Amino acid sequence: MKDFARLFYELDQSNKTNDKVEALSRYFRKASNEDIMYMLAIFTGRRPKRVVNSTLLRAWASEKAGIPMWLLEESYAAVGDFSETVALLLPDSWNENDQPLSYWYKYVISLADKTEEQRKQAMFEAWASFNRQERFVFNKITSSTFRVGVSAQLVIRALSQHTKMAVNELSHRLMGNWDPVSVTYDELFSTKSLKDDISKPYPFCLAYPLDDTVDKLGRPDEWQAEWKWDGIRSQVIVRKGHIFIWSRGEELVTDKFPELDALKSVLPDGTVIDGEILPYTNGRPLSFNVLQTRIGRKNMTLKILNDAPVVIYAYDLLEWQGDDIRHKPFEERQALLENMVNTLNFKPYLQLSPKLGFDTWHELAEKRQSSRENISEGLMLKRKSSAYQSGRKRGDWWKWKIDPLSMDAIMIYAMKGSGRRANLYTDYTFAVWKGEELVTVAKAYSGLTDKEIIEVDKWVKNNTVEKFGPVRTVKPELVFEIGFEGIQRSSRHKSGIALRFPRILRWRTDKHVNEADSIETLNGILDVYEKGN
Repeated sequence: MKDFARLFYELDQSNKTNDKVEALSRYFRKASNEDIMYMLAIFTGRRPKRVVNSTLLRAWASEKAGIPMWLLEESYAAVGDFSETVALLLPDSWNENDQPLSYWYKYVISLADKTEEQRKQAMFEAWASFNRQERFVFNKITSSTFRVGVSAQLVIRALSQHTKMAVNELSHRLMGNWDPVSVTYDELFSTKSLKDDISKPYPFCLAYPLDDTVDKLGRPDEWQAEWKWDGIRSQVIVRKGHIFIWSRGEELVTDKFPELDALKSVLPDGTVIDGEILPYTNGRPLSFNVLQTRIGRKNMTLKILNDAPVVIYAYDLLEWQGDDIRHKPFEERQALLENMVNTLNFKPYLQLSPKLGFDTWHELAEKRQSSRENISEGLMLKRKSSAYQSGRKRGDWWKWKIDPLSMDAIMIYAMKGSGRRANLYTDYTFAVWKGEELVTVAKAYSGLTDKEIIEVDKWVKNNTVEKFGPVRTVKPELVFEIGFEGIQRSSRHKSGIALRFPRILRWRTDKHVNEADSIETLNGILDVYEKGN
């Protein structure tokens, strides 16, 4: 655990990629194979499920620290991170903890079978076993806020140096439904492990945003263009008479889409399709808002299935007759996919993602302007000669999105961030005018430069009106342009509107608050958006 805590701090304190890779490599060289498995689980989103809610943790931390709850909350407001707050408030431990990461991971899992009082005593014993650095990291593991500034691909890169296995191979092995409790290091990285797990998906190939002019990509006839759909990116796997549907977030979602179950009897054995699950009716896709009615539902009732029917728009063919064909040119994989889908003729549930014909980049640019009318976020451009890569590789796949919808809104609340930004106000709430009052419409925390964040942080500290725990009410004086991908009506929001993927586009230092947008402006955008969708 000491080594893992040290790794966490080294990664959190560094901005240099090579330094992070070296820190990871040092950890792999020193850690046991069992601890490596638990470390990989944590860094790839497989940490233990949270079994103690924040209310209980607050009460227990207050009791253990010997301070009233109000002082704990004030401390949290000052620090900005609850895990760090608890680590700082609890008395120093003189105990030496030599237990490995695997021990403490299993320790957290074991809390699920304990009574509330037993859980409290177990947390007290754990807190007393660590120094402050270790206690902070332990708190992160037990919470839902474990974040560190390193991507899974960077971890895999360091692991590749340690194991001498190819990055693509490791990415594939780390996909799927494994956990460190039931799968050993040797099993995960053995030759037979891939063959034994018929559910295992492939790493998704991801596109880079196209920020340059499209004509710099070269000849148009070297590229295939498609709409960039706004659904759930998925892999449909049919092996040995079973079907598995994986989301891009490595969640097994087969049971969420029972209408697609029939594909296991239709698709040839040993088939893996990369595509997009979309809400669909009357011969055309619907907006993502419709699909949201199904996301998060445990039971798929007949009403839900009727109100939000889905199909799979197939992009690519990754496995054919049991063979991995990702290395073949995209054009060749497309020919196999098209022949299979057209031969099966299993509409509407399985369809090809339509290609967009074009002879010039100017012609394609004009088609891109009609993206929203086609329920699309823009275009995907794929080089016809490209292999199917693992992760995001620059050069062969590009996403050419349309400009986001936008509004000018006023910051009214601010909250501190986490990690290296735990002492800076980086999470903001924005509002627009509704008559003479301001109503909240969005929260955003990305889009500003480091210099702007420091300036805004200083302004927040000097212009706070009220405090509510970690939240600060500020003077309504700063205007920001907020971009968003979609807009819908919402009874859960005071404004009656919910925005999809809001983020800060720029700080409008040139605008007075009276020039910020109103709720009427957003309703106008919503009316146009609903007509297009």
